[in-house]
Amino acid sequence: QVQLVESGGGLVQAGGSLRLSCAASGTILTPNGISWFRWYRQAPGQERELVAGITSIGTTNYGDSVKGRFTVSRDNAKNTVSLQMNSLKPDDTAIYYCNAQAYSSPNIYWGQGTQVTVSS
Repeated sequence: QVQLVESGGGLVQAGGSLRLSCAASGTILTPNGISWFRWYRQAPGQERELVAGITSIGTTNYGDSVKGRFTVSRDNAKNTVSLQMNSLKPDDTAIYYCNAQAYSSPNIYWGQGTQVTVSS
């Protein structure tokens, strides 16, 4: 089992920034850790969408709506991933979820989500 705990959500004005973090823990992370991390988000009445992903070697990908504004990074030693969100827009308002797969398990794990609200 892997536990994912997100933090860093909150309320911010349009144009502002927030940094989300997600920490993975679990005995199966030893010794190889997390294969990939992804951030998803879900706004009310909408489907969950991919925001960003990062592999263990640092290869990243982003959803079209956040390219150039969001940056994903990770610390392999700590099994953590971060999402730096700049130039936030009201459309970025959603619950943000951390998602990951460990090298030693085929399962995909989800965090509980953290709310991000961007006011206009």
